[in-house]
Amino acid sequence: MRDARDQAGELDIARGARCRSRTTTQSRYHAAHGDMSETPEGLFSRFSRYAANALRYWEPRRLIYNGVLAVVVLAHVVLEWASWSHKLSPDVVLGLFMMAVLANVAYCAVYVVDLFVQFSGLDAAWRVGRPVLLIVGTAFAATLAHFFLQGGV
Repeated sequence: MRDARDQAGELDIARGARCRSRTTTQSRYHAAHGDMSETPEGLFSRFSRYAANALRYWEPRRLIYNGVLAVVVLAHVVLEWASWSHKLSPDVVLGLFMMAVLANVAYCAVYVVDLFVQFSGLDAAWRVGRPVLLIVGTAFAATLAHFFLQGGV
């Protein structure tokens, strides 16, 4: 007959193996999905890394966004020069400047979406989603600019 100590030792070994496998599974989960109980320093570090990633991606593309909007405005001015030449005044130029600033403020909304997606852990899908968001957002802004310049909005 086995000694009670031998049985207790085997039980401890089995418990240890289960604890280690649970710990390994948990660490794999946290590595893939982020630790939900991370410290404020860890959260700030992740935010800082994600914000830097977003800035590196979106700021160079702001030139594309502004370039497309500039082409829309210039096309309206050139194609409708007869009416624009009479309307052109310092107030109109300041209005266009104000609209350009507001368009760039609207562009900043992309950072909210970008940071949300990065914190959710969908980085692989976001590599495809970022260019789509750029194209859709730029097309939407160009459409708004077109309607504003026509006086339709």
